[in-house]
Amino acid sequence: MATTTRWGRNVSVSVGEVTGALGDSITVLPIVVALAALTEASLAHLFVGFAVFQAVWGIYYGLPLSVEPMKALAGLAIAGALTYGELMAAGLAAGVILLAAARTDTIDRIADHVAHSVIKGVQLSVAALLALAGVDLAAGAPRVAVLGVAVAVAGTLLHRKAGAIAVLGAGTAVAAWGGVPAPTLPAVGLFPFGVPTVSVAAAEGLVGQLAMTVGNAAVATSLLCSELFDRDVSPDDLAGSMGAMNLLAVPFGAAPMCHGSGGLAGKHAFGARTGGANLVLAVLYLVAALVAPLWTGFPLAMLGVLLLAVAAHLARVALDTDGRGVAVGMAAVAVVSNVGVAFVAGVAAERLLARVRAEF
Repeated sequence: MATTTRWGRNVSVSVGEVTGALGDSITVLPIVVALAALTEASLAHLFVGFAVFQAVWGIYYGLPLSVEPMKALAGLAIAGALTYGELMAAGLAAGVILLAAARTDTIDRIADHVAHSVIKGVQLSVAALLALAGVDLAAGAPRVAVLGVAVAVAGTLLHRKAGAIAVLGAGTAVAAWGGVPAPTLPAVGLFPFGVPTVSVAAAEGLVGQLAMTVGNAAVATSLLCSELFDRDVSPDDLAGSMGAMNLLAVPFGAAPMCHGSGGLAGKHAFGARTGGANLVLAVLYLVAALVAPLWTGFPLAMLGVLLLAVAAHLARVALDTDGRGVAVGMAAVAVVSNVGVAFVAGVAAERLLARVRAEF
C-alpha cells in the first residue's frame, strides 16, 4: 500500500479528472445554492472557500479527496433550524474539536462508541428536514416545481446521477435570462456577513454533525482511500485537515466544510484518480464565484426540487444499514424536535438494544 502523497505528486489533468470533478459537485452545488438563497451566506464566498480547499487537499493528498458542506449543519440552516450566526459558531467549534481530536489520535476511539445505525440516523434526520424544506419551497410555485421534476427525470434517464445537475442547469438558465452579471471579486474580511452566535441550537447541531463527520468524513473516507486508491490516509489525518479547514475558512465567509465518502466515491465513479480533479473543480468554483449574483434569480420552486433530490440521495445512503429501525426512529424524533435530541435518542436506543441482544 502506498503512503499518502504530499505536495505536488500524483496530480494530473486528464479527461477522467475533468469528468471526475463533476462527481463531487452533484450534491454540493444544490446545498450551496440553497444555503445562499435562504440564509445570509454569500454564494461568492462559499464558492471561493470550496475552490481554495479543493485545490489545497488535492495537492496535499494527491487524491481526488472531496470537499463538501457539513451536511447536518447546512441542512439545519437551510431548514431554518439554525441561523447563519449559529451555523458559523457550530462550524468553528467543529474545527476546534476535530483538530484537537486529530492531535490526540482519538477519532478511532470515538467512532467505536457511536453505532453505525446512529450515524445513519443522523443522515436520515437531515434528509427528512431537507425534504420538508424542499416541499415548502416547491409548494410556492407548483407549476415551476413540476417543470423541475420533469427536468430531473430527463437528466436521470441520461445518467442516473445527472438529475440534480440538470435541474441546477435549468434553474441557472432561468436566472441568466435577464443577462449575466459582470465578473466581480468577492470582498475579503473577517466575518463579513455576521458574527458567530453561540446557542443551544448550535450545540445540538454540532453534536449531530460530529457524529456524521466521524463516521462518514473520517472513518468511511479513510476506508475508501484504501479500497479505491490503495492509499493509507488515517481518520485522524482527515480529521486534522477538516479542523484546520474550518478554522481558516469559516471566519472569511465560507461554509463549514468536511471531507466525505460519497464525494470521493462520486469522483472515482466519474473517472478521477488523482488530485487533478480537485484542481479542475477549484477553477470551476472560482469562475462561479466571479458571477455569483447570477444565482440570485434561481427559481425557489426548482431549488425545492433540488433539495428533494439531495434528501432522496441522503435517505438512500442512510437506509443502507442493518439498523434501519433506529435510523427511522431518529428521523421522526428530529422532525418533531431537532437533530441533537434525535442523536441522544439513537444512542440510548442502541445501548438498550445491545443489552437486549446480550440477554437473549
